[in-house]
Amino acid sequence: MTVKKIEWRSLFISCYKPQYPPPSKAKKVCASQTSFQRISLSDLSSTTLSEDLSISLAGSNLHVFTLAELKLITQNFAASNFLGEGGFGPVHKGFIDDKLRPGLKAQPVAVKNLDLDGTQGHKEWLTEVIFLGQMRHQHLVKLIGYCCEEEHRVLVYEYMPRGSLENQLFRRYSACLPWSTRMKIALGAAQGLAFLHEAEKPVIYRDVKAANILLDSDYSPKLADFGLAKDGPEGDDTHVSTRVMGTEGYAAPEYLMTGHLATMSDVYSFGVVLLELLTGRRSVDKSRPHREQNLVEWARPMLSDPRKLGRIIDPRLEGQYSENGARKAAALAYLCLSQRPKNRPTIRTVVKTLEPLKDFDDIPSGPFVYTIPAENDALHKDNLKESSKVQKESKKDSHKKENGQRAPHHHHEQQLHDGRHGHIRHQLNSPKSPKSPKYNHTDHTALRQNCRNGTDTPVHRMHVGRAA
Repeated sequence: MTVKKIEWRSLFISCYKPQYPPPSKAKKVCASQTSFQRISLSDLSSTTLSEDLSISLAGSNLHVFTLAELKLITQNFAASNFLGEGGFGPVHKGFIDDKLRPGLKAQPVAVKNLDLDGTQGHKEWLTEVIFLGQMRHQHLVKLIGYCCEEEHRVLVYEYMPRGSLENQLFRRYSACLPWSTRMKIALGAAQGLAFLHEAEKPVIYRDVKAANILLDSDYSPKLADFGLAKDGPEGDDTHVSTRVMGTEGYAAPEYLMTGHLATMSDVYSFGVVLLELLTGRRSVDKSRPHREQNLVEWARPMLSDPRKLGRIIDPRLEGQYSENGARKAAALAYLCLSQRPKNRPTIRTVVKTLEPLKDFDDIPSGPFVYTIPAENDALHKDNLKESSKVQKESKKDSHKKENGQRAPHHHHEQQLHDGRHGHIRHQLNSPKSPKSPKYNHTDHTALRQNCRNGTDTPVHRMHVGRAA
């Protein structure tokens, strides 16, 4: 993307060495502000272009970091702190201690550095600073600060320990997200969108997808990556016209065809995410059979048929989901994915529909799973060896009896025959008996504790039916 250099120099005085001091008039205007009012990207095309960004965002509590501070926070962007990379650039984990600067508490952070050779650029960086620097909500990721030093463009966010919904839902060896957690994530994401759509100056997020929904330690979702966000239509306008951008499989069809962007475009994209939560499938998966590669095209016809709904529900749930909740969520996704924007519900209606779903209690009880620690395997093998040994001795005794010889007496084990099944069982003498092998009560207590709690060692799982 091409940007006139004079525009960014005039906007970011702190990023460049000024040719002359800024006019005092601009300072007086900013200093006289008594209340904070959100500015938009369109506002930056007029007189605000001559102001420093940090002054324009006065009242937003953003910190302006130096590159040296960010290198200290991330250990010079060490590979061991690398979290991932998106269209904007690489992301590293860092830690801010309470000595870095006054008023900034100690906390882990995620530091996103603009890749100068990537698909996004200075405008997307500026868009994130403008929107997240001014908008605060429990379901929007918190922007702590930024860095604008020479060619470097960096963003510093709160750290989200569970990563993205994409990783949690599609990562090959990740644990299956429970039904209630999926509905909690869907509701939180919808509430974040409702905050944007219902703002005094509406915002269209434009990039709703599983990769941009981050999860904190208790799986509470937050929308992140506002580089493609746009100010919504004002007055009697129904949409804003813009070049088509976004991710394959998520963008609304009317937006792809016309470039007309509206809040209903976000509703469609949210419907795709909701469908991913229901099915456990990606919006586009080229590894699947041809007719199943596009999730919406494959699954939407079955969303409105309760008899077919079970075919598309994520099989990893193993039936552990609310059937009533699944029907309501499927019906909602069906409406969100309508080809006609007017038939889609508003995001507020989406929130009201999802609110009760996370608390539905008609989830069937799961299968009983008995876990055998690895150390039990060794014990089991020893028992099998001992049993085999005793059986051989028994055959020898029987042979001796037939020849009139007396069988030796066994002190430790006595053979008991089950007449019904013909199996040989072994009964140990009391551990208190002086003739019995040494009995270690502590070892057996620890073994029972391991069986109850499970260990981190490899285990065998046996499904022995559903719990009562």
